[in-house]
Amino acid sequence: MRRESGIAMVVVEQNANLAFTLVDSATVLETGRNVLSGSTAELKGMDEIRRAYLGG
Repeated sequence: MRRESGIAMVVVEQNANLAFTLVDSATVLETGRNVLSGSTAELKGMDEIRRAYLGG
């Protein structure tokens, strides 16, 4: 829907694997604080993100 309409959207999801299939960029929050932001490709490539949020 976002790609078709060109409208920006905010997705709030605890399941990072699911969220990364829906978005181009993401912000990781821990206890309400922004700890990381970047493209999904960047975040998926980070060891700390894979271990903590993606089960790898």
